[in-house]
Amino acid sequence: MNIQFWGGARTVTGSKHLLTSGKQRLLLECGLFQGHRAEAEHTNRNLPFKAREVNWGVISHAHIDHVGNIPNLVKYGFRGPLVMTQGTAALARLLVEDSAHIQESDIRYLNKKSRERGEPPKEPIYTVEDAEESLKYIEGVPYAKPRKLGPFKVVLHDAGHILGSALVDLEAEGKRVLFTGDLGRKKMPIINDPVQVVEADYLIMEGTYGNRQHGDYQDVDTRLAAVVNRVYGRGGRIVIPAFAVERSQEIVYTLNRLRQNSRIPDVQIYVDSPLASRVTEVYRNYPQYYDEEAVAMLNGHKFLFDFPGLHYVESVEESKALNQSHEPCIIISASGMCEAGRVLHHLKHSVGNPKNLVLIVSFQAENTLGRRIAERQPVVRIYGEEHALRAEVEVMDEFSAHADHDGLVQYVRGMDVARLKKVFIVHAELEAAEALVEPLKALGVREVVIPKLGEEHEL
Repeated sequence: MNIQFWGGARTVTGSKHLLTSGKQRLLLECGLFQGHRAEAEHTNRNLPFKAREVNWGVISHAHIDHVGNIPNLVKYGFRGPLVMTQGTAALARLLVEDSAHIQESDIRYLNKKSRERGEPPKEPIYTVEDAEESLKYIEGVPYAKPRKLGPFKVVLHDAGHILGSALVDLEAEGKRVLFTGDLGRKKMPIINDPVQVVEADYLIMEGTYGNRQHGDYQDVDTRLAAVVNRVYGRGGRIVIPAFAVERSQEIVYTLNRLRQNSRIPDVQIYVDSPLASRVTEVYRNYPQYYDEEAVAMLNGHKFLFDFPGLHYVESVEESKALNQSHEPCIIISASGMCEAGRVLHHLKHSVGNPKNLVLIVSFQAENTLGRRIAERQPVVRIYGEEHALRAEVEVMDEFSAHADHDGLVQYVRGMDVARLKKVFIVHAELEAAEALVEPLKALGVREVVIPKLGEEHEL
């Protein structure tokens, strides 16, 4: 059995890992690459393997860097089932369709600018029609129920990252491989802690925050309340670029708690992402994934994600109207890395005003607008135009749904390390991955590999 790393190798985006047993191929993840526009466009349009030769796909969770390129996989010939949990299936359908709508919309906007410069038009990476066709191949399965895919036996366990996220536990040729997907943190709101898998011969582990420690989640309320009160006091607005899946719901959940405890004023809060609104409906429909705290908070309330002063923005007209208002407010909008979607328009109208604040609440990959804002670069480019970054920027890693350095090491400590032959660190920038090598070897792991793009290993 071989594994080849075709995405999420020394980077935190575009995950794709191809397992081969004999002539049978199983793809773990099929995500969109996010970064420099030209590089992202080339990488996403051109799959590095023949899609028609892939027999099955398994998806760990519904984030765009893990599911976003499914339409091209099907477009270029994949015809096998795409296995994922039922919660992930519900979310993935929304994300893939929304991604296609955004690409078509952004291409129309960019082509308008191109025509003004006399440049030829471009086509979207994939269309809504491509997305809808690809959804036919999604198959939702429960946690802990084995699914046979040719020579592979696959079992999904709760990864504690987002609703429906999974650790992929698979066996083939007498070998057991565990893929963490994105590993969650313990004691985070809404969903349960990650399941500890003990037995595996090989571990494919994400290392997003391998070189960082998160702040204590117990400090989230205090820090967020301070930010809201500070910006409200000076009459500014807070723009929160947030993933439509999990992060938007977590922010709403936390603001709800702060409002209930009278720790922030009755500021108007807008979730300006039709996708986030639909995702929130999925969260409402899957309370069986909630942890005890969320169930207790839900008790006696019709919904967990609705309260006075919270508005879900649907129409483009409503979204545009937000940028004409001068009232203090909080705008939660996708995308989380500021690479597409309505958040770009809110940033365009907000970054130049020092009264405002941009709140970064998730990991920002290299070469994304979100990364440049998080680094507080003095000038940022939005839709091809330069804007001075005068707004305050606050970064809150406490919201991260990824395990940090200690969390990753502790997860491996909970495994039968003597059985582990090799650990592959993926979904991490090189510095983060390197920070995990010696701590894992200190646990007794025999070999730790940071694979390069396209690198192949025999298991």
